[in-house]
Amino acid sequence: MHTPDWVAQGQPHIWLPYAQMKTATPPLPIVRSHGSRLELADGRSLIDGVASWWTACHGYNHPHIAQAVRAQLDAMPHVMFGGLTHEPALKLASRLAGLLGPGLDRVFYTDSGSVAVEVAMKMAVQYWLNQRERGRSRFLAFRGGYHGDTFGTMAVCDPEEGMHSLYRGMLAEHDIVDLPRDEAAMAALDTFLETRAPQLAGILVEPLVQGAGGMLLHDPEVLRRLRWLADRHGLLLIFDEIFTGFGRTGTMFAFEQAGIRPDIITLSKALTGGTLPLAATVASNRVFDAFWSDDPAHALMHGPTFMGNALACAAANASLDLFESEPRLAQAQALETALAAGLAPCRDLPWVRDVRVLGAIGVVELDAIADREALKRRLIEAGVWVRPFGNVVYLTPALTISEDELAALMRAVVGVLRQQRP
Repeated sequence: MHTPDWVAQGQPHIWLPYAQMKTATPPLPIVRSHGSRLELADGRSLIDGVASWWTACHGYNHPHIAQAVRAQLDAMPHVMFGGLTHEPALKLASRLAGLLGPGLDRVFYTDSGSVAVEVAMKMAVQYWLNQRERGRSRFLAFRGGYHGDTFGTMAVCDPEEGMHSLYRGMLAEHDIVDLPRDEAAMAALDTFLETRAPQLAGILVEPLVQGAGGMLLHDPEVLRRLRWLADRHGLLLIFDEIFTGFGRTGTMFAFEQAGIRPDIITLSKALTGGTLPLAATVASNRVFDAFWSDDPAHALMHGPTFMGNALACAAANASLDLFESEPRLAQAQALETALAAGLAPCRDLPWVRDVRVLGAIGVVELDAIADREALKRRLIEAGVWVRPFGNVVYLTPALTISEDELAALMRAVVGVLRQQRP
């Protein structure tokens, strides 16, 4: 295999994510992307089954997004958001508020999902401080949850999750409990909150799907229970829709399936159609009003350097155009049917624990994966890019993936898993 010069020159200086650099398989050099395809430097083509960590919802290189970014680049790539503003950011804020529905009206921009959750947590804590309530510095979060890799967000992830256990002694302490999946768990959580609520700023959850914690699904009724508990105990409810937002679960936002709204929602990943970094924390008027004051100390003191980046906002507006003009939600719903049928044969394998599907998310849960790198290599040899983690092999393809490519993707997964126990 030919190795490009830029790989040989740069590889000794790069530090890769989630990888033991001494033993990690070298990353694949990609030279071009289009649709659901990744083109390698050696001429091979892979079907991308994970849409670059769930971001490329319209596929790669969609011409409408590319054109919008080029036009914005010519006009103004970026200006600081402190004391200045611009049309792409204000237009996007208005559109997001309209999509999220009544009440979720105030958009705060950041650069990444982790920081969007950090901002949501800061908003929730300061919401109480601005009303002269002290001591509300903890959050209720859930086992199986994942909210980011920064110190604040690590503290509200599942404490047994392997990526963050090394930092346990340095992290803030929060209450991590089981999701109230049934009435008994609901009653127990209600009782717990009777005494704990005065120390809590809010409840934080990934709606319908706990993503990086294991692609764990729960029913919309769980969200309705959490809304009831938040209201009953006077807590803010925060939905982390960084993974689930923008059609991934079959609706534009996962919370729509429960018929309720959060007080704060975080968005990122597919926000720009997988083209540029951008995140948003959107707060209700109830939350924002606690910051509306003549007192400078009541302001939210946060401001990323590239907040509201004009290029990223232009890409996000173009992505929303595509949700309006092309049948993305219908495509997500069709993917649910196809994934359920295509992955069903995995149920017959003795080392498969579960197969589950929601919207454009297909998951094969195994008893264990002894060698994830070897499994990934076999999938690459089968012509697909799939990145297993934990004990799951999952598919989150672009909503625009063709029927033929989706069929080939699922055949590869089923075929590789059939060959031998991973």
